[in-house]
Amino acid sequence: MKKAYLKKGKEQAILRRHPWVFSGAVREIDEVEEGDLVEVLDNKGSFLAIGMIGDGSILIRIISFEKTSIDVAFWKQKISKALSLRKNLGLSLEGPTNTYRLIHGEGDGLPGLIIDIYGEHAVIQAHILGMHKIRIDIAEALKSEYGTSLRTIYYKSKSALHRNDIEDEFLLGEMENAVVLENNMKLNVNWVEGQKTGFFLDQRVNRALLGTYSKGKTVLNTFAYSGGFSIAALLGGADDVVSVDVSKTAVELCNVNADLNGVNEKHKAVAADVLTYLREEENYYDIVVLDPPAFAKSLKKKHAATMGYKRLNTLGIQKVKPGGLLFTFSCSQVIDEPLFIHTVTAAAMEVGRECQILHRLSQGPDHPVSIFHPEGHYLKGLVLRVY
Repeated sequence: MKKAYLKKGKEQAILRRHPWVFSGAVREIDEVEEGDLVEVLDNKGSFLAIGMIGDGSILIRIISFEKTSIDVAFWKQKISKALSLRKNLGLSLEGPTNTYRLIHGEGDGLPGLIIDIYGEHAVIQAHILGMHKIRIDIAEALKSEYGTSLRTIYYKSKSALHRNDIEDEFLLGEMENAVVLENNMKLNVNWVEGQKTGFFLDQRVNRALLGTYSKGKTVLNTFAYSGGFSIAALLGGADDVVSVDVSKTAVELCNVNADLNGVNEKHKAVAADVLTYLREEENYYDIVVLDPPAFAKSLKKKHAATMGYKRLNTLGIQKVKPGGLLFTFSCSQVIDEPLFIHTVTAAAMEVGRECQILHRLSQGPDHPVSIFHPEGHYLKGLVLRVY
């Protein structure tokens, strides 16, 4: 295995089990290509970890702090450990929720790798080239762990890796229509054509919370995509739900899922720009949900994103009836929780309405955060009572 030697004193982050090695920490490295496995050594040549070579400022991502062979047995052990956690969370083919995240990057000790389970179907997404190169071993480990209960494995990494020489493909089986369950809510998921791996699994706990507040309420769900929050509200007893998304395809998915769950009579889906819709909407709602895509994917866009979240929350708060609720989220990793709360506070001040924080929300427990890698906490949310 190729070797990378760190500068004196730069081993401290790894000794604290942080999984990233920045290029400025490396003193010397063998001739390597992006995606290669390397042993990381301290300045004196003592072993520290094994990682994968990247092409940016994060030069190496650690996949093992132990000296071991990176083979199918390694991937089986990692996947078995991750699956054990999900089973302890009550996530399985037989339960009320059979769709979940199996591997969540650094949170499961495998930076750059996402694996989502949709019932009998798995979707692998690589975010670094090293995981792409080893995808067949990962697929074999999945087959070994799940056996015949896994019908398909879809590899979907072309858009995540931004490379034209990589194609999405089935590593097991072929495309099948699938309806999966989330807390007994039926969802039609298309992992080939849908956003991300097909659905936004990180909001499961928060959708369930919305359901508990929805009985007899009117709900506006913005950036609705396939309507997860909308269906959860309707199954929770909402009187009327409006789903808004700029994508006509997303609006069609909302309607499909409403039909699947028998709640289409109380549901309306609108294809429109959310900000424009909020400015022009004359109705007010008991509950407003703001779940936008990431406004910032780099530090350079942090300020613009903050202003964007303020504008959005200003409009959202205005549409909440007195005494109603605002569910508001940010999935931008560079917007930390204090900044997000400060931004929502600024929006409330601009509108001139009193708000109380009832809940601080995050991603579900199948999207764990390593205590040594706080950067893995990306989803921030608040439930506000608006007066």
